[in-house]
Amino acid sequence: MSVARSHCARFAVRGSLVVLCWSITPLLAWAQTPAPEVPAATDLLSAYRAALANDPQFASARAQSLAQREKLTQGRAGLLPQVGGAWSSTRVIFDQKAPAEFNKTFSSTGWTLSLSQPLFRWDRWETYKQGEIAAQAAEASLAQAQLDLITRTAQAYFDVLNAQDTLQLATAQRDAIQQQYEQARRNFDVGNANITDANDAQARRDSIDATVIAARSDLEVKQSALKQIVGEPVGTLAGVRTGVALPQPEPATPEPWVDQARSGNLQVALAQYNLQSAERDVKKANAGHLPSVDLVAQTGHTNASGNQYLPSLPGGARFESSQIGVQVSIPIFAGGAIQSRVRENIALETKAASDLEYARRAAEQGARQAYIGVIAGLAQVKALEAAELSARTAYDSNQLAYGVGVRIGTDVLNAQAQLFQARRDLARARYDTIVNGLRLKSAAGSLNEADVIQVNTLLTANGSSHITALPPRAAKPALAKSAPTAAKPAKR
Repeated sequence: MSVARSHCARFAVRGSLVVLCWSITPLLAWAQTPAPEVPAATDLLSAYRAALANDPQFASARAQSLAQREKLTQGRAGLLPQVGGAWSSTRVIFDQKAPAEFNKTFSSTGWTLSLSQPLFRWDRWETYKQGEIAAQAAEASLAQAQLDLITRTAQAYFDVLNAQDTLQLATAQRDAIQQQYEQARRNFDVGNANITDANDAQARRDSIDATVIAARSDLEVKQSALKQIVGEPVGTLAGVRTGVALPQPEPATPEPWVDQARSGNLQVALAQYNLQSAERDVKKANAGHLPSVDLVAQTGHTNASGNQYLPSLPGGARFESSQIGVQVSIPIFAGGAIQSRVRENIALETKAASDLEYARRAAEQGARQAYIGVIAGLAQVKALEAAELSARTAYDSNQLAYGVGVRIGTDVLNAQAQLFQARRDLARARYDTIVNGLRLKSAAGSLNEADVIQVNTLLTANGSSHITALPPRAAKPALAKSAPTAAKPAKR
């Protein structure tokens, strides 16, 4: 299976929305007031494109890929001619003391040019083939880093959304409990209820305060994690649209995904390249037993001053030389080092084969697990949607029953807590299902920017604003104020 890749522009998409605000009076002032500009919410696609340009982990992988591609050029260089040159200048002072005293000073300059062309170097040929493998592995490694970036960005993005939902729900629940507490106090003050409802509401209010503090701290942590990836502060995020249908996996059965992961997973591809390189290492080690053959050529020129070479030529001498030949080097005995390297690389080849099998099994397990996560998540979302509807109905019923005195405040608070919990669970299930869908495609090696764009269509600027909405409160009718001793407890 071919690995899908995308070339992404390195910039963040931003925009603005023009919102018209008005008041009933004065109309003239409204007409003269310019409409404020509100920044558009950051969506998943813009966050991903910002991460492409700013994420240090992906930048590191990109630099590593560029460095690894150079192995091909380096391997090819070992098969090409090697040309070298040298120049020298020498001054000699000759002082003879015996049998007769003789002093002479002379100098010489010269240059040489040499060429060596490998004719048979099996180890260098294997190094060149390893360079080809390294270049292919570099591409697969960078593609894997891009898949990881998509899943990391999506996970951090939806973690922020989930933390926002948790904080909004906790804040809304605290406000609802506060209203319940105030109503319970009023009913107690007029003798329409006992103090139990007020005390219970106050205890829950104190507890939810701690929940709000923890949710706010968690949101800051999640926002910081997303900022670390995208490299810039994130503001309002686009949430999942209300009632949106999450996409089903296609194919709809797990086996095609598992088969695709076994052959197309990028970790499997990297393990295959490692095995191929290990096989070349074994051949390169065996090349230590083979002769090496090089074509060598050299030319040189030397100028010597004085008459030390030819006394009859007091002006000095000039020499030129050229040679060409074939040089053969045959290994005879290396102390057992060659055989040791062969055994070492055979063991490493066996390790690479085992690593490949492990990568295949891990890819299969990852694809199967992600598929199960998507299917289970879709079923869970459906069940939680029904649970939210039931919890809302139960909350409405308890509100009405409380209004006519057949339910106590604790029943309303319990129904309210159940409704908020159902909404929290539903939001978390939606986010997990979306991320698992991306992980499924990543396990199969087919994840790319088109999938990010598809997920982006599920989002809207005010996607999660509905989760805190509660139905109108049913007020309990207050009786005329009477002595506390005349108050009657509410009936269940």
